[in-house]
Amino acid sequence: MKLEHFGYSDKIEKLRIQKNLTDFEVGRIISEHKERYIVKTEKGELDAEITGNLRYTANTREDFPAVGDWVAISEYDDDKVLIHSIFPRKTIIERHAVGKQGEKQIIATNIDFAFIVQAVDRDFNINRIERYLTICNTSNVKPIIILNKIDLINDTVLTDLMSKVQERVKQVPVIAISNESQKGIERLRKSIVKGKTYCLLGSSGVGKSSLLNNLSGKQLMKTNEISSSTNKGRHVTSHRELIVLENGGIIIDNPGMREVGIVNSTDGLDITFEAIIELSKDCKFKDCTHTTEVDCAVLKSVKSGELDKSSYENYLKMEREKEHFESTVAEKRKKDKNFGKMVKQFKNLKKSNRY
Repeated sequence: MKLEHFGYSDKIEKLRIQKNLTDFEVGRIISEHKERYIVKTEKGELDAEITGNLRYTANTREDFPAVGDWVAISEYDDDKVLIHSIFPRKTIIERHAVGKQGEKQIIATNIDFAFIVQAVDRDFNINRIERYLTICNTSNVKPIIILNKIDLINDTVLTDLMSKVQERVKQVPVIAISNESQKGIERLRKSIVKGKTYCLLGSSGVGKSSLLNNLSGKQLMKTNEISSSTNKGRHVTSHRELIVLENGGIIIDNPGMREVGIVNSTDGLDITFEAIIELSKDCKFKDCTHTTEVDCAVLKSVKSGELDKSSYENYLKMEREKEHFESTVAEKRKKDKNFGKMVKQFKNLKKSNRY
């Protein structure tokens, strides 16, 4: 299989030349698990680890390879390679790292399209869809909404759900499918473009692994049933993995995400909530927070019913999360800077005491 089959292009080749990486072979990270990687190359799939230099120069987790990355590699053992460098990323889909203040977690890189998968039978939630949309819009990744498990509801309910999504989410394709009956699968398969990279985003149990199996025509991923006690999906996919489909599309499967924390995503919020941003231009105050201000065009629109109240409240919640993340990052940088100064002063003092 050639590099082009899993997304290599002339643009990536130019980056390779610009970064003086022509002495190395090229591969793409297709799987990641605790800093151990599998790299897909023209020779096949190889186990990989990063060089000591790459580890030493990494400042944050973002400086380590992630699924979707193009990397410069060299062989050092049978079926094993060393990762020397990461090519500049075209896109990065990331979220607030769970349980880690002011840190990001990369979901996948070099993504062209994202399938936002929601099941219609359980915790269907347009607020969550808007969260995933914000992540995609922040990353300049084109979103496609997938409503799954439509075999469990009737056509009337489905029509109502589709209408509710399309009322709040403008100009984003919405495709209804069933992994069981296969309805909508062929339409979705035909929408996948050869050479483009897609990723699957959604909570556990919404049917991402089953969807990947259907799109590929193979039993690539394990699937599991919904827990009867919690009505929530059990984690089946425990790590990210990249798969090349027969029609030439490239898909990255991801673990289910129960938390979708917003990071520094001003542009993403502006795109997702374009209606609110447009209304805000008519607010009396330029720095209007759209909460208690007099002559706030957004509040007036909510009150009149022109603007969906749930969408408005979701926007405010994500805006607060973004501001909290940014303030946490600023505080962390300040602490790191102060610590650096203290270390420098200590070294200078130690040096002066020698003489």
